[in-house]
Amino acid sequence: MGTEPGEQKNRYLRYLEVVTGSLEEKRRYRQCKERIERLPHDYRTAVEALQRYMQHFGPDQSESLVAMLADLTDLFEQSAADGIPLRQVVGEDPVEFAEAFLRNYPGGSWIRRERDRLTKTIDRVADGMQ
Repeated sequence: MGTEPGEQKNRYLRYLEVVTGSLEEKRRYRQCKERIERLPHDYRTAVEALQRYMQHFGPDQSESLVAMLADLTDLFEQSAADGIPLRQVVGEDPVEFAEAFLRNYPGGSWIRRERDRLTKTIDRVADGMQ
């Protein structure tokens, strides 16, 4: 009694998703990147810089990262369409904007985990609890 070809394909796709991540998330990510490419140059450059920053300090789950990128893209598309100046969108401090934006997305980041690990290690050693 063998497996049906459709069942084999579904099993393969589930395995592939476990190994490489959600195919749906990859599709959504590519769509966001395409939308970003269509933004006016200054908005596109700003989104790319924010995305780079947020990938380091943002959530470590792909689902949260893609949702964050989609929301960021929505914000900049709408701002460009409404003619809102870039500085009015991000304010005077882009890092403050990025940090405020990141607070809307759950999940840790590798940097946050390493900060926590460093603090715990030093606390443990300093308190003599080797």
